[in-house]
Amino acid sequence: MIKKKSRNKLRVGKHQRIRRKLSGTEETPRLCIYKSLNHIYAQIIDDQKGVTLAAASTLDKELSDLPSRTNIEAAKEVGSRIAAKAQEKGITSVVFDRSGYKYHGRVAALADAAREKGLQF
Repeated sequence: MIKKKSRNKLRVGKHQRIRRKLSGTEETPRLCIYKSLNHIYAQIIDDQKGVTLAAASTLDKELSDLPSRTNIEAAKEVGSRIAAKAQEKGITSVVFDRSGYKYHGRVAALADAAREKGLQF
């Protein structure tokens, strides 16, 4: 009997293929996202130094008043917060790392909200 790979293992494989070609620098750091069933996370990372420059997620205390932390509205809030934190640090352009997820739904909402707030990618 042939055993199927889980969706997460397939996603991790896609993420590894993406990361071979994609890297964040000091001038254009990497905007990496991760989504779980309950939350969505975003980080801006300088891969040359191995440092996280800014981070936002639905676990932030400022976002505790959201009615749901798993929907598109929550992803838009995280996208706008990560863009605001990036602008505070002087970051205007990033490389978008979708971590193997389809550019759809919460991932696209986060990216669009970050673009609206001024991040370029």
